[in-house]
Amino acid sequence: MAGINQDWSVDKYRSEHEPEHHWELKREFMNRNKDRYDEQQLVCLAQTLGNIEFMGCQYPQDTMDLLQELSTGLLADFREKQKGKLQRTFVSGKDAANRKVNKK
Repeated sequence: MAGINQDWSVDKYRSEHEPEHHWELKREFMNRNKDRYDEQQLVCLAQTLGNIEFMGCQYPQDTMDLLQELSTGLLADFREKQKGKLQRTFVSGKDAANRKVNKK
C-alpha cells in the first residue's frame, strides 16, 4: 500500500481575504496531520475546524470527535495566543432587535 502523498504545499489553500489568525490555525492543523490524510480530505477537515472555532458551527459527533483528536494541543495553544486580542461576540438577531427597540 502506498503512503500518503505529502509533497504539496498547504499555503496554496490560503484564501486571499482570510484573517491571519484563521490561516495560522488551519495551516498548523494541516502541517501536523499531513501524514495522516490525503490532501483534499485534510483541507476539508481544516476548513471544518475553522468553521467550528471561528463561526461556532456544529457537526455530527463523529466529526467533532475526529477533529478533537486531530487538534489535540493545537487548539489550546491557539486559544492561549488569542487571549487579550479583540474577540468577536455573537448576538442572536432577536437579542439585537430587542436591544435596539429597548435602547439597552
